Amino acid sequence: MRSARASPRSAITASRGRGIRMNYPVWDVAFGAGLLIAIVAIVHVFISHFAVGGGLFLVVTEIKARRSQDAALLDWLKQHTRFFVLVTVVLGVVTGVGIWFTIGLIAPTATSDLIHIYVWGWAIEWVFFFIEITAALFYMYGWDKLEARVHQWYGWVYFGAAYMSLVVINGIITFMLTSGSWVKNHRFWMGFFNPTYFPSLLLRSAIAFALAGLYALITASVQKDAALKARIVRWSALWIVPSMAVMPLFGWWYIRRVPAAVWASARGPMPTGTEFAGLTVVFLAVTFALALLSLARPGRIPLAFSVVVLLAALGAMGSFEFVRESIRDPYVIENYLYANSIYVNPAPGDGGFDMSAVQNAGILQTARWIDVRTLNQDNQAVAGREIFRVDCESCHTANAYRGLKHYIELRQWDENDIQAMLGGLDLMHNGVMPPFAGTDAERGALAAYLYSIAPIAPGASLPADGKTVFERKCSMCHEDKPSDPLFENLPKDPQTMAAALQSLSSLFPLMPDLQLNDRERTMLAQWVNTQRGAQTSAALEGGN
Repeated sequence: MRSARASPRSAITASRGRGIRMNYPVWDVAFGAGLLIAIVAIVHVFISHFAVGGGLFLVVTEIKARRSQDAALLDWLKQHTRFFVLVTVVLGVVTGVGIWFTIGLIAPTATSDLIHIYVWGWAIEWVFFFIEITAALFYMYGWDKLEARVHQWYGWVYFGAAYMSLVVINGIITFMLTSGSWVKNHRFWMGFFNPTYFPSLLLRSAIAFALAGLYALITASVQKDAALKARIVRWSALWIVPSMAVMPLFGWWYIRRVPAAVWASARGPMPTGTEFAGLTVVFLAVTFALALLSLARPGRIPLAFSVVVLLAALGAMGSFEFVRESIRDPYVIENYLYANSIYVNPAPGDGGFDMSAVQNAGILQTARWIDVRTLNQDNQAVAGREIFRVDCESCHTANAYRGLKHYIELRQWDENDIQAMLGGLDLMHNGVMPPFAGTDAERGALAAYLYSIAPIAPGASLPADGKTVFERKCSMCHEDKPSDPLFENLPKDPQTMAAALQSLSSLFPLMPDLQLNDRERTMLAQWVNTQRGAQTSAALEGGN
C-alpha cells in the first residue's frame, strides 16, 4: 500500500504503456453495450449480496437450531446449504466471470484503470474470495463429518471472508461515482474511502441480510411440514423486516453524500436516475409488503409466492443499480474518465486520448482502432459511423437501447440541427453527456451519419405552436420552470425576444448555434411569454 501512496501515478502510467494513454477496439453490441453489462451485473450483484448475508444466516440459524435441539430445522438447513452453495459458488462465479468478460470488452480503458489503480485492493479481494469459496465447500461437506463447533467455525470464516470481499469491492464501486480528492492527489485511500463509501457499505449490508431471509423463503416454501415451514418463515422475517426498515435511512445518507451537481443532472430534462429511484422505492415497498403478508399464513406460503417476492427484490436491486450507473454519467470514473473512455484532462507527461487532444487533432487521427482517417464530401456518413462508434456507442445504439434514431425522429431534427446540438452535448440534459470529442469537420460527419439513419420524412409536420418548438429544439437543455435561464433572461417583449432568438450563441454564449426560422422564433417567443405569465400567476396564488 505504501508504494501506491509514494508514487501515485506509477500504477496509472503502467496501465497505459509507459506514458501513452491507451485506447482500445470498440466491441459492437447491436442491442446496447450498456444494457448487456447491466443484465449480467444485476444478476451477479443479486447473487453476491445473498452470498454475504446468506453466510451469516447459515451459521446463526445452525446455532439457533442446535441450542433448541430442533432436528427438523437442522435437516432443512442442510438442504438450504446445498442450495446456497449451488447459487453462490456456481452461479455467482459464472456471472462474476461474465462481468469481467463484458466490461473487459465493452469498457477496456475503465477496466484497465480500475485494475491498476486498485491492484492491491483486487489482490486482497481475490484472497478473501478464495477463502470464501473454500470455507463454503468445507461447510457444505462437513455437516455430518465435523464436530458442531468446528463446522460453525467454517461458517464464521466463510461469512468473514464474504463480508470483507464486500468491504473491498464497495470501495472500488463507490470510487467510480464519487472519486473524492483522488483526482487531485491519486492517493489510494483517498479514493477508496470516498464520500459515499460508508453509507453504501451499510446500505449494501442491509440488502445482503434482507436477501438472506428472502432466499430462505424459496427453500422453505417447498417443505411439506407446515409447522416447520411456519418456523422458517417467521425466522426469515426477522432478517427481512429489520433490514428493510433501515434501508431508507442508509439510502438517505447515501443520497446526501452524492454531490449536489450529480443529483441536479439526475433530476434534469432526462431524469433517468430519479425515475429508477422511484422504481426502487416501489419495488422495495412491494417486497416489504409481501414479506409481511407471508407472516399471515406462514405455514402455507407456496413456491410461486416466494418467487414473486424474490423477483420484486430483484426489481429493487436492479433499479438501484440503474440509479447508481445513470447518475454517474457522463463519467465512468468521476471527473477523470468519460463514459466513452476519453480522459477528462491531460496528465503530466502523458499524451494521447484526452479530451483536449482529441478535440485538437480529431477523433479520426487520435483513435487507434478505426478504419477511416480522412474526411471528404463522399465519405461523410461512413466516417460519421466510425466517429459514432468511438464517441457514442458506449452509451447509445443507432436503433436499439438508447437509440438515437428514435430520439432524432421524435424531434424532427435536420442535419443542421443535429450538428448544432452536437456542439452542446455537455450542456444537454443537465450535463449527463461528455462534450463532443472531435473537430468541427468531424462533428459535421457525425451529423451526416445520424441524419442518414433518421432523415426527416417527406411531408413531416411543422411545429404547430411554441410548445412544440420548445420540445423539439429546447427541452434537451431547458426545463419549463420559472428558474430556467430561458424564462429568466429572455426579453419580456415577444417581438424583441423573437429578434434576440436569431443568434442563440450570442444570447447565451454556451448555447449551440441552432438556427430557428422566423415562424419558429415567433411561436417560441409567444409561448415563453405565456408560460412566464402563467407561472407568475401560479406563484402568486401559491403565496396567497
